[in-house]
Amino acid sequence: MDEQRETLQRIVSTLANKNDEIHNFIDMLNHTIKNVQINSSNAISELDEEFDGLYSVLDEMKGSMTNTIQQEEASKIRALQDQLSQCNDALESSEELLELAVQSLDIKDPEEFLKTARQIKDRVTMASAFRISLKPTVSDSMSHLMVDFTLERRMLQAVKFLPVPKAPEIDLAACLVADNCITVAWRMPEEDSRVDHFILEYKKTNFDGLPRVKDEQRWELIDYIKATEYTLSGLKFDTKYINLRVQACNKAVAGEYSDPVTLETKAFVFSLDSTSSHLNLKVEDTYVEWDPTGGKGQEKIKGKENKSRSSTSSPKRTSISSRFSARGSRDRFIGESYTVLGDTAIESGQHYWEVRVQKDCKSYSVGVTYRNLGKFDQLGKTNSSWCIHINNWLQTTFSAKHNNKTKILDIPVPDRIGVYCDFDGGHLAFYNANSKELLHTFRTKFTQPLLPGFMIWCGGLTVNTGLQVPSPVKTLQKNENGLSGSTSSLNNIA
Repeated sequence: MDEQRETLQRIVSTLANKNDEIHNFIDMLNHTIKNVQINSSNAISELDEEFDGLYSVLDEMKGSMTNTIQQEEASKIRALQDQLSQCNDALESSEELLELAVQSLDIKDPEEFLKTARQIKDRVTMASAFRISLKPTVSDSMSHLMVDFTLERRMLQAVKFLPVPKAPEIDLAACLVADNCITVAWRMPEEDSRVDHFILEYKKTNFDGLPRVKDEQRWELIDYIKATEYTLSGLKFDTKYINLRVQACNKAVAGEYSDPVTLETKAFVFSLDSTSSHLNLKVEDTYVEWDPTGGKGQEKIKGKENKSRSSTSSPKRTSISSRFSARGSRDRFIGESYTVLGDTAIESGQHYWEVRVQKDCKSYSVGVTYRNLGKFDQLGKTNSSWCIHINNWLQTTFSAKHNNKTKILDIPVPDRIGVYCDFDGGHLAFYNANSKELLHTFRTKFTQPLLPGFMIWCGGLTVNTGLQVPSPVKTLQKNENGLSGSTSSLNNIA
């Protein structure tokens, strides 16, 4: 009976997952149909724009060429009309001389005849009719302004749709997720010399498998990638997965997207719990600062502030998962325990986060603790908390603390501190987050879930979560594990 029930439960789970996949695929198909309609309309609009632009160019060229022909016509007509006017003047003068010469033939007086003949001869010599050219100054031909669009017509008739680059193929084996960076590699299915660049798109998600159409996250875009590999850096892994896709572009058009891939992004994400923090601390998400006026005017805290207890057990954290919330489940810190805890517990795995402290901060601690840290307790002063402590009052002291034991650290205090917690391996290490230099390591066996803990006085600090364990830290931890007893531990100090 029990075996059949378990089998049926597995079948139900499988069917539910399959139904979820089909629903997502139906959404994708509907979304694709809508995109086909939109993209077709856009393509027709762009086609109209291209032809309108071509018509505009042709009309402009026609107007310009027509204007050139008209200017040539006007210029030739002016030249011919000037020549015609000169000819008319010359003809009129020549006809007058002709009439005078004919009349002179009737003169009887020899002396007067000779005089008139000499005058006519002189006028003929100077007459314009004998000096003008009887050849047109310009030709009536306009053949030099003729055009032949045979070649252009053939080119236009050969115009086709632009060649679209094929979809790239993402090389999943070459993709790498490390140090809050994602390296994506891809290749073209066949050589295409016309590909000018690539576009990489990505979006975070909490769902495995194909990208969700109704996902709240939008695709982020990286354009003009010349190589077939790109590294996304400085990411915050605050979701379980990330979707990636690539498209190739030539000089004019982008091709189809590659088949999307989904990569898992493991990181530890938490916020600071303002419900249990000391009243003198002002807490906002991952930032906390000392507030000397906090709690004034309020009634003194007696007993437990929050009587309600969360009955939800915290899940194992080997990746970003549902949070264990410390909110409302413990007393608020009071007295000189200026403490605030993280709201998510660590029960397994390797995790890393960083802390940046204000330069004028007088005193602060960074570490981890079991949930049983008392409301008057300070980090490092109980057997269930571990921390490094910096005191900048009068002179700077840098120390590691656990179980009310202190080890002075004779090294410079960094402005950013990295915290590495290997729950299963029993290692808690602190690093210079800039240089990844090891500051101190605690070695123990963690027997209860751990919460990140912070103490602050006269200053403020910011916690950076959603980080993967950096590669240099992994390397240092691997080397340290190979050297037994190489790093001192307060757990081993008598």
